[in-house]
Amino acid sequence: MTTCDECNGWLNPALAADAAVRRGDSVLLIQRKHPPMAGAWAVPGGFVDQGEDPVLAALRELEEETGLRGTNPRLLMVMGDPDRDPRKHIVSIVYEIEVSDDQQPKAGDDAADAKFWPIETVLSGELELAGDHLDILTAWLKP
Repeated sequence: MTTCDECNGWLNPALAADAAVRRGDSVLLIQRKHPPMAGAWAVPGGFVDQGEDPVLAALRELEEETGLRGTNPRLLMVMGDPDRDPRKHIVSIVYEIEVSDDQQPKAGDDAADAKFWPIETVLSGELELAGDHLDILTAWLKP
């Protein structure tokens, strides 16, 4: 086990929370504004803040990046491959979250764009997806 002098403890992976939102035959994605993978599409999400519950982080990130207020979060999966992100070892907790039909996404925070994409398009490989987000979407959406 590696220790970290800067953090006075163990060198642990970072924790992220992602929001998987589906509307009928489409899925919500954001386009990353900043490196790494700027321009690639991903499910909305980000790092869990110190003292924050991951489920609340997923709801917060969804609202910050898309303007959408989510409800009824349910644990979908955990992604933890140490090589899933080029920055460092990041473990992501992915929640399936509901969003009312009267809300429309608008890019904010770290997102250059935010919109619902047809599931068929997303799973076809036509879009450049960030990191392991195609794996996330395939595991969630493929029958």
